[in-house]
Amino acid sequence: MSGTGKVGVGIIGAGVISKQYLDFMTTFPDLDVRFIADIALDRAQAQAEAYGVPGFGTVEELLADPEIEIVVNLTIPAAHVTVGLQILEAGKNVWAEKPFALDRESGQQLLDAAAAKGLRVASAPDTVLGQGIQTALRAIDAGEIGTPVTARAVFRSSGPEPWHPNPDFYYQPGGGPLLDMGPYYITSLVQALGPVVRVQGTATRARTERVIGSGPREGTVLPVEVDTQVFGILEFASGATATVEFSFDSAFKYTPVLEVLGDQGSMVLPDPNRFDGDVEVTPWGSETVVTEVGENPGRGTGVLELARAIRADRPERASGALAFHVLDVMLSLGEAASTRTAVEVRSTIEPSPRMPEDWDATAATL
Repeated sequence: MSGTGKVGVGIIGAGVISKQYLDFMTTFPDLDVRFIADIALDRAQAQAEAYGVPGFGTVEELLADPEIEIVVNLTIPAAHVTVGLQILEAGKNVWAEKPFALDRESGQQLLDAAAAKGLRVASAPDTVLGQGIQTALRAIDAGEIGTPVTARAVFRSSGPEPWHPNPDFYYQPGGGPLLDMGPYYITSLVQALGPVVRVQGTATRARTERVIGSGPREGTVLPVEVDTQVFGILEFASGATATVEFSFDSAFKYTPVLEVLGDQGSMVLPDPNRFDGDVEVTPWGSETVVTEVGENPGRGTGVLELARAIRADRPERASGALAFHVLDVMLSLGEAASTRTAVEVRSTIEPSPRMPEDWDATAATL
């Protein structure tokens, strides 16, 4: 690896989410997307040809490419750590999809392996790096709602099986609305309010089976092995609190809510599963001020930020340590729900520095 110039990238996993990454990463001048690997070689070939990526094949072939410095791990949640360790063993940095791991022990193993090899593990969600959430975070820092006191996060949907052709993993351990959608909301809350120290929760599942609604497997019945509605209360080291709700049991279509209340006003943040969106600030006794945030680059932004961090020899913003804390919060919520007791969160993290307002994914900087 040269340590200069654009950064070589490989992708493991050519499924549904890979398109969202490839749509953007192949347009970033600082990245060189070189190879796509998948257990289904025809799927890897199709994506490589669609996006002009020069190489496709097996994981072993990808990891043998000396020009690849970052590997984007888009495997199913149950394989995230195993594949991540394989990437590190090959001497390459990891961009991990969420959830970071399925348990604390394997998540810590991934962090320790990276540290031992002098490599980096960064992780989704990178939506928190988009101008939508970043604009909101800067407004909070500027005191536009005073000192944050409490927050509310709500995700409701009927589940992914109506549109996803292979939604099995959403209803297996590592899936469910908490581990699937929780990272977007909880990462944003941690960035806004700081680390979580204690949680309480409750959880249910409305159905024991789901039916695939589209694609070649339409009509296939899936067993539900995880809770599909989770409610929680988060307590932060800062003294702030938040309520959270994550549901695959709602008859409503996708309904995101992320709101922070301060001692001088309130703020409605953009959908944390998007990179753009409006920021609404309402000072107490005053009119709402809306800051419109237009479209900006999407998934893959975190990979680019990691690449630039590597070249600049500085910490990456969407770090594995941040993702581990969010995982710890989510696992603690699950434990609180099952035991009906408050659970202490043992890990901690400092919020990452805000993205520069003039950060430009389309610029060639390396």
